[in-house]
Amino acid sequence: MRSISVCHLLAVIPILIPTPIAVSDERDPLQLTFTVISAGLDHTCGVTAAGATYCWGANGFGQLGDGTTSRRSKPVLVEGGVTFVSVSAGDAHTCGLTAAGTAYCWGRNVVGELGDGSTTNRSKPVAVKGGVSFAAVSAGLVYTCGVTAAGAAYCWGDNDWGQLGDGTQTSRSKPVLVAGDLHFASVSASGGYVENVRAHTCGVTTGGAADCWGNNSYGQLGDGTTRSQSSPVGVVGGLTFVAVSAGAKHTCGITPAGAAYCWGGNDEGELGSSDTTARSRPAPVTGGVNFAVVSAGFFHACGVTTGGAVYCWGGNSWGQLGTGDTTSRSSPILVAGGLRYAGVTTAMHTCAVTVEGVAYCWGLQFGDQTTTARLTPVRVVE
Repeated sequence: MRSISVCHLLAVIPILIPTPIAVSDERDPLQLTFTVISAGLDHTCGVTAAGATYCWGANGFGQLGDGTTSRRSKPVLVEGGVTFVSVSAGDAHTCGLTAAGTAYCWGRNVVGELGDGSTTNRSKPVAVKGGVSFAAVSAGLVYTCGVTAAGAAYCWGDNDWGQLGDGTQTSRSKPVLVAGDLHFASVSASGGYVENVRAHTCGVTTGGAADCWGNNSYGQLGDGTTRSQSSPVGVVGGLTFVAVSAGAKHTCGITPAGAAYCWGGNDEGELGSSDTTARSRPAPVTGGVNFAVVSAGFFHACGVTTGGAVYCWGGNSWGQLGTGDTTSRSSPILVAGGLRYAGVTTAMHTCAVTVEGVAYCWGLQFGDQTTTARLTPVRVVE
């Protein structure tokens, strides 16, 4: 889900538009545009060019940050007066990052995933403790990870599967350093169902190597085994990556040349390998499409080409592939609508931002003032 990168974004991937057009934060559906957007389990958040953060969708734990626990079918402003440059939506919590590198989180906090030293749910942003300045953060399933400008990775929250990467299975309510003395350019925390907590984390080092840790029941660590690990292990295959995105049971990454590879569970074709065979090492995504961004969701994945087209593959029970039907695909298929996008983010649904900063979502959850699943992209309105 939600890849966070110094280079771009979340998973799961935040979507960064290098040169945003003029935007407005006025309460007008034709004016609200985003530079960053991130999809969580059943909520989504975005940041405008002015630094205002809006969220929409489920809010039972306060993950929308508006001071309530009321579900919202259109974007609402996150309270607290904090200006963010990026945001990452987890399963039932959200984290944002200020320009100064201070991380704030809000929503569910059952095992310390907000990083404030407590296990108290918060409906407004609270600062992550520990005095660490981050370059990026990634909110996953009941835990969160971040990377500093110097390349140190920290994680906090649930650690039943070793997804915090500190060599233990002890949960933490404050950031703990990932073991291994590695220097990361990006890190991605996975999402999934709370009832089946099997989280894993992956990152790309400054040298382009991919390392993963946590649950490995489906081979999602990419080390050629299905043994879970509580500290980073290298993804095999000798590939160099510019970004990776950790999904619920699978992981995807892109090389400097734009080739996409995925590994892990593949029940619904989410590896994009034209079959449904699980793999414990990277397999090339078929179709010959080169990607600038890739995002691994719960049962599917999507990528944006250098030309701005979005392709998706995998499960499609809720229309999350954006093809106008609910047929799953084991190889990439073009999203309907003919729009030109800057990035894409996935969970159980899919959202994307156009090159003009306009947000569209499709699948199970979105922000068009209704609660009806959509099989093709629908514009998010404020």
